[in-house]
Amino acid sequence: MSSLTPKLDTTRSQEVQIPGGGRHTGDAGDTPSSPTDLRSRAALDHSRALSLMGFQETTSNIAAASMRNELNRIVDMVPEGPQRSAFALEMDAFYSLFVRFLAQKSKGSTLNWNDVKSPGPNMIKKYQDFPKVQPEKQAGILSKLAVLKLNGGLGTTMGCVGPKSAIEVRDGMTFLDLTVRQIEYLNSENNVDVPLILMNSFNTDEDTFRIIQKYKGHKIKLLTFNQSRFPRISKEALLPMPKSPEGKSGDWYPPGHGDLFEALANSGLLDQLISEGKEYLFVSNVDNLGATVDTTILNHFVDSGAEFIMEVTNKTKADIKGGTLIDYDGSVRLLEIAQVPSAHVDDFKSVKKFNIFNTNNLWINLKAIRRLVDADALNMEIIVNNKTDSTGEKVIQLETAVGAAIKHFEKAHGINVPRNRFLPVKSTSDLLLIMSNLYGLKHGELIMNPARLFNNVPLIKLGDHFKKVQHFLQRFQKIPDILSLDHLTVTGDVTFGHDVVLEGTVIIVANQGSRIDVPSGSILNDKVVSGNLRILDH
Repeated sequence: MSSLTPKLDTTRSQEVQIPGGGRHTGDAGDTPSSPTDLRSRAALDHSRALSLMGFQETTSNIAAASMRNELNRIVDMVPEGPQRSAFALEMDAFYSLFVRFLAQKSKGSTLNWNDVKSPGPNMIKKYQDFPKVQPEKQAGILSKLAVLKLNGGLGTTMGCVGPKSAIEVRDGMTFLDLTVRQIEYLNSENNVDVPLILMNSFNTDEDTFRIIQKYKGHKIKLLTFNQSRFPRISKEALLPMPKSPEGKSGDWYPPGHGDLFEALANSGLLDQLISEGKEYLFVSNVDNLGATVDTTILNHFVDSGAEFIMEVTNKTKADIKGGTLIDYDGSVRLLEIAQVPSAHVDDFKSVKKFNIFNTNNLWINLKAIRRLVDADALNMEIIVNNKTDSTGEKVIQLETAVGAAIKHFEKAHGINVPRNRFLPVKSTSDLLLIMSNLYGLKHGELIMNPARLFNNVPLIKLGDHFKKVQHFLQRFQKIPDILSLDHLTVTGDVTFGHDVVLEGTVIIVANQGSRIDVPSGSILNDKVVSGNLRILDH
């Protein structure tokens, strides 16, 4: 670093501003536009760029060495044995991610927006073009399948404690109950043994283990493993926040679902599945109730020879921030909004240019995962998640998205699927849809009510009074009939009686200090309700 300092200091001291916003080194009387001066300026700019690159590279090397030393120190605190070996493996994976982050940081954005194109028909296939699987073939392909649910999230957004998968969403059943019921029925109908795998985080592992004991009597093989536990990084010092393997609360984080491949391999489950004759893995979020095993897609996956398929579906205005598949330099890639240069964010959100988004329903070849993990070839784009810890210190989390791995797999492509394959429950607004008469249940699968005249689902926006599940449930004596609803917005202190019917566009606004009780038996068709309305029992 000392050899770089004089050069940086010298050039800075000799800079003067020249017309046109450029910079010039030398006497103020020199002619800025002379060829000699332009060559000198170009040489200086090149020298300055090299100096800056050298400075950044040196800084990155120091940060990498400091991080490695600190990680080694923490690993050495774990007693020798299998536990230390597993922990060291995790810290090696984190260190590899950290070094890539430093390289990315010094180089700046590597995405050239001019090379970003909408994917062609060779990259996005249409679900409706696929033939149904022949009945005699169905059991054969299902026998080679395993289902994995991403179960690392907590229900804190909706005011719940514990794993999100334990939230009751329909007829007293949780996300996990519905999933178990689906797989159990699939196995029973086809005389196969499709295992259900849960990828937990350290936040959900203990509670999930306790919850799944109730499925012991069910005809289903239920397997679990944990994704990695990575240390948060001090944004200023670029050092790990934990000072010991335990650390304090909030020092560690699960590094996103892109960790699936390494974590599955490290757990031993990847090799176990392959040894049992499993070849295909269907991955989805545990809170996506539309992500059921579809043998039409599985059959296409098998016949196409693809190693990776991503289900995408058409965007609505509610989906403009979701990741999308693009054609980048002739290959298929996942593009997340965090990767988009700020000047092009509106282009990214455009429904015309990018009319599909990633559902995170993925079909992956297990042997291909093994090959790529062995080759250390899964270098997905890094998502930098800025946080503030409990003490107010700025920290960063380095994460990756599982869908970003699509670029590493052979014959990978997307499938544009019907919207009913994407029914996530991220908020109580989504929960209202799932609990309503818009859907029925069949063997754990949500089926759209045939009485609904439209294929799309209503757009529902519930205000802060409905944010937590407990408060949401208290505000409905019974979930309204929404079969003919297009749009619902509710804000403020609003409650609903029983047998309420909502049709068309309904907007209900209770201003601060006001309250609206929608009376039992009300039919609201294309109505705006505001002000104060209370029905008192007597």
